[in-house]
Amino acid sequence: MDKLWAPWRLKYILEDTALGKNKVCIFCFYPVDQSEKDKENLLLYRGKLSFVIMNRYPYNTGHIMIAPYRHVAGFHELSKEELEDITLLMKTCINALKDAFSPQGFNIGINQGKVAGAGYEEHIHVHIVPRWDGDTSFMPVISDTKVLPESLSDTYDKIKENLHEAY
Repeated sequence: MDKLWAPWRLKYILEDTALGKNKVCIFCFYPVDQSEKDKENLLLYRGKLSFVIMNRYPYNTGHIMIAPYRHVAGFHELSKEELEDITLLMKTCINALKDAFSPQGFNIGINQGKVAGAGYEEHIHVHIVPRWDGDTSFMPVISDTKVLPESLSDTYDKIKENLHEAY
């Protein structure tokens, strides 16, 4: 068996384990943290009713999520104002990702409920994943391993630089 060493991921594994033990929702925990920790927490933008955060375990470089501040599990529970805020942030984020990485397309989705694939089913969130022609190589198909060409910190800086006011 081949081994792919990624020692930097231990911090994230332990952090997620600690949050899980305490039953803390990441979408409630990170936005209320001090703004000086935004980069460490991968929080990119604070909107009026929702915020943008990077996925710590991205499918592709630039994989981000938008979530309301309010802790609700279902899309149907969002207010009109929250839906408008999330939609404006989606547009803003897509433009920022286009400027930062020139993707050829996007996967945009909501996994509502555990059976639908939601990692955090208690707090609704929207995934935006930039896509490029050929971004699925043999690594994930054959060896169930995804190779990301850039650090989360560098990706954060590029998105943040291109993320402009949504309103």
